[in-house]
Amino acid sequence: MASLTIEIPDDLMERLDPIRDQLPELLRRCLQPDLLSAPVYHYILSFLTSQPTPDQIAAFRPTPTMQSRLRDLLNRSAEGSLTPTESQELDEYERIEHLIVLLKAGNLPYLTTETAS
Repeated sequence: MASLTIEIPDDLMERLDPIRDQLPELLRRCLQPDLLSAPVYHYILSFLTSQPTPDQIAAFRPTPTMQSRLRDLLNRSAEGSLTPTESQELDEYERIEHLIVLLKAGNLPYLTTETAS
């Protein structure tokens, strides 16, 4: 394995010290291309920047293409046949899903209030 020596400010070293053993993986992730295609990110960002209403947020769903890809990844994961890159792609979909769930949960009071009015 190769070795790399860099100089960093003391305050940054204090922040990195607890995760020192994870630094190679963090660097690897920073240098790899996007795990999901640009259209996936564009679809999500376009939706979020459109200032959606609470009802639109509640109704937000992945595109049929995204759903198909996710189904394929989940099926292959269950079979244990994902490549490491596909596993990372699935992880990225799961992170995005978690963010959308949090967004929807944050809108729950508005949805309940509008429905009750």
